[in-house]
Amino acid sequence: MTAEIISVGTELLLGNILNTNAQFLSQELAALGITVQRQSTIGDNHDRLAEWVEAAKARADLLVFTGGLGPTADDLTKETVAACYGDSLTFDPEEWEKITSFFARMGRQTTPNNRKQAMVPVHGQKIPNAHGTAPGAWFEQEGRCAVLMPGVPAEMKAMWAEQVRPRLLARQNCTLHSLTLRVLGGESDIEYRVRGLLKNENPTAAIYCKTGESEIRITARAASDQDGAQMCRAYAKKFYDLLGDAVYDEDVPGLAHTVVHTLAARGLTLSTAESCTGGMIAQQLTGVPGASDVFGYGFVTYWEQAKARLLGVNPAVIERYNVVSGPVAAQMARGARAASGSDLAVAVTGLAGPGGGDAVRPVGTVYIAGAAGTSVFVEKFHYVRPDRENTRARAAHAALELALRLAQGKAPAGCYRIDAAACSDPAALAALDGALIL
Repeated sequence: MTAEIISVGTELLLGNILNTNAQFLSQELAALGITVQRQSTIGDNHDRLAEWVEAAKARADLLVFTGGLGPTADDLTKETVAACYGDSLTFDPEEWEKITSFFARMGRQTTPNNRKQAMVPVHGQKIPNAHGTAPGAWFEQEGRCAVLMPGVPAEMKAMWAEQVRPRLLARQNCTLHSLTLRVLGGESDIEYRVRGLLKNENPTAAIYCKTGESEIRITARAASDQDGAQMCRAYAKKFYDLLGDAVYDEDVPGLAHTVVHTLAARGLTLSTAESCTGGMIAQQLTGVPGASDVFGYGFVTYWEQAKARLLGVNPAVIERYNVVSGPVAAQMARGARAASGSDLAVAVTGLAGPGGGDAVRPVGTVYIAGAAGTSVFVEKFHYVRPDRENTRARAAHAALELALRLAQGKAPAGCYRIDAAACSDPAALAALDGALIL
């Protein structure tokens, strides 16, 4: 089955609203084995929309619309698509009752234009909206279908999960099972290593780039969900054989989730000390349910005085090596662990830009340290893309990766190791700085 995604709304064309619906639907359709041929955005204009629908329905088996189901005069999707599919609309008293009740619960009165949302297909089907006032619609003509959903992302996603996805699965006459591998590393490197596995027809595998990592989604078409799960598991083993522990988890929202659950499983606690990331690491950790069991302290120490007062960083070390340096990162991690009493600690100091860099430490230079047991591990990064938010996001992700390896009890690859007790020793700090400054 082939599909096109059509987003309706002049506000999308003007850039006033970010179109996240198209991204979500592309991923969901791909997971169903439906090939998305095009994504389009059309303004609130009847003639232009009708022209595009007529052309699109000749190209694709399925058209997926979001937006244009509201009560205002420029909400034209439903009537326009109905006409293109040889259908019309009729007033639905049941939907009208739901709409008036919805407004009554909010202490508001309905207006005459709200009746527009109670218009439903005569020959097609209405799609119930349990989370808003605009029902969706399903039209079909000569085996080609159109599904209309609200533009509000929360309403659209709920309608998709509760109503639309099950209908499409039933038409597929099979079960689709998916498994998502979360993989540390850049997309190009990961893709090169697994390129032979991305060409399979069933199960299929697709790779998606994330900040500091990649996501590999394996999807199997099978007669039953159990068969699909077995197919995905067998194919996932091929990726594990190639990638090893770069695959850090499966079917999880992200790295912070895995860090929190690994800490909990091993009975460990973590603290953070952040400079250039300004609390981003702590924010990601505390976004995971159960984080309070393993994360009790997060220090945000932008000022040198704060690093000295809260983390015990020696001002003389800052003076000698620079506040953005391996020795300072090491003392920050050691100090965070000591101040909080946690089992592990990670620290970040860097230059996110746009200014402040020099020939030795250009903008994008970041030092990340982790303290565990009697050791402190330090690594230097240089993010060449001169973008403040990108540098901060990548630094936070690298710190979480270091936290995961420490929680797993693994010596982090690529890090310089120094004894925690030697973090105040001038010779040891000089060796650390010399090893990382090159």
